[in-house]
Amino acid sequence: MATAPQGQRPTGERRTAILGAAARLFAAHGYRGVTIDDLGRAVGTTGPALYRHFPGKEALLGEVLVDISERLASRGRELVTGADGPEEALEALLRGHIEFSLGEPDLITVHDRELVNLTDDDRRRVRRLQRGYVEEWVTVLVELRPGSPRADLRASVHAAFGLLNSTPHSRGPLSRGAMSALLLRMGSAALLAEDPAPKPS
Repeated sequence: MATAPQGQRPTGERRTAILGAAARLFAAHGYRGVTIDDLGRAVGTTGPALYRHFPGKEALLGEVLVDISERLASRGRELVTGADGPEEALEALLRGHIEFSLGEPDLITVHDRELVNLTDDDRRRVRRLQRGYVEEWVTVLVELRPGSPRADLRASVHAAFGLLNSTPHSRGPLSRGAMSALLLRMGSAALLAEDPAPKPS
C-alpha cells in the first residue's frame, strides 16, 4: 500500500471535511463495513486519491480519534484556565462536553466501537490524551469536594461521561436546548453529590 508523504496531509476545511465524513461512515457502517472508495466518494474524490493524504483506512481512523481527543484535552485546559474559580470551571467543562456530545454523536459512536481497531501507537495517544482530559475535571473536583479521595472523584468523572455521552442517541422529542439544560443539571448533581456518611459502628 502506498504511503502518503507527511507534507501532503490535508489542512483546514479539507481536513475537517475528510475527518467528518469518515466519522459519519464509521459510525453508520462500522470500520470494517467502510471501504476507502466509500470514504473517497463521501468527500467528492476517489478512494485512491485519499492515499495522497493518509496511508490507509486505519490511519484515517486514528486521525479521527486522535483529533477529537486532542480537541477535548486542549479545550478542557482552556476552560479551566479561563474560569474564575472551581464552580465556574466545572460548569464550563460540563457545557463544553455537552456541546460536544450533542453536536458530534458520530465521534462518540466511533470511539466506543472502534478503539480496538486503532494501531497500538494511536491507541496509546488517545488514552494519554483522555487521561489528561479526565485529570482536568478531577483537579476541579478536588477543590469542590476536598474530603473525597481522588480515586473516587476520577470514578465520578468517568460515570458522568457515561451519562453525557449516552444521551445524544436517546434524546427523543426534547430539543437540543432542553436536552443541554437537562444534562447540565444532571451532570452537576452527579459530580457534586456528597459522599455518603459512614455507617455507625
